[in-house]
Amino acid sequence: MQIEHYKVTSSISLKNSKTKEVIDNAEKELKVVRKKLGKLQDTLYAHGKYAVLVCLQGMDTAGKDSLVREVFKDFNVRGVVVHSFKVPTELELKHDYLWRHYIALPARGKFGVFNRTHYENVLVTRVHPEYIMGENIPSVNSVEAINDTFWDQRFDQINNFEKHIAENGTLIFKFFLNISKEEQKNRLFRRLNKPEKHWKFSPEDLKERKLWEAYQFCYEDAINRTSKPHAPWYAIPADDKPSARYIVAKIIYDTLKTYSDIQEPELDDAIKANIEQYKEQLNNE
Repeated sequence: MQIEHYKVTSSISLKNSKTKEVIDNAEKELKVVRKKLGKLQDTLYAHGKYAVLVCLQGMDTAGKDSLVREVFKDFNVRGVVVHSFKVPTELELKHDYLWRHYIALPARGKFGVFNRTHYENVLVTRVHPEYIMGENIPSVNSVEAINDTFWDQRFDQINNFEKHIAENGTLIFKFFLNISKEEQKNRLFRRLNKPEKHWKFSPEDLKERKLWEAYQFCYEDAINRTSKPHAPWYAIPADDKPSARYIVAKIIYDTLKTYSDIQEPELDDAIKANIEQYKEQLNNE
């Protein structure tokens, strides 16, 4: 599998992008690569110089939650922290929109997973600009003030945010889980037909579904404006969940393996020279 095939390096058209790819033995292959990822995370933790930020975006039912569960299953719990960003709280609205994302960034040596991300601030709020009014921005006194210049500025801020954290040791992966409208319909039906899935359904899902084209435009524009060498987007065909999970895991693992400096640190020479002595001390207890 060529991971570069999924990376957005030029202008992308979501209308012409593949939403389904079926990989043979995807579940079996995922088990192999996620174990390797788990071991690599241990090395990353010991190395302590890089953090890894995994950003997951997609339409409702795209499979973000189950992807997190399956891809990171073999991680030491101390090495990965997952944040699911919901409607901003009262406290969060008292800060700029990037604040809650900045304070949730992973420490060096750890993976951070953003299940929905700072891009919600140029996706949901762009489809529903009235939500911006809750941010109490001094220069925005009406919805009419939320114009193209406003969005241009916000994209610049997001690009600068990612550039800053990348330059300071955070390796960024951004995945757009690209599902078809028909597959979303099928998954919503499953939520309604299975009592154990009812909790996942909200009537709001159907209201947002009516805005499918608006969301597709906003996603496409956001991806094209913000896919950079230091923070690339990957468009993942997501109609087949096992394949999508494997592709994401494979991209993360293969990319991290290119960082040859991620190695477990060597013992101090003085400690290394006395290892036999330390063993003897333990044997003589």
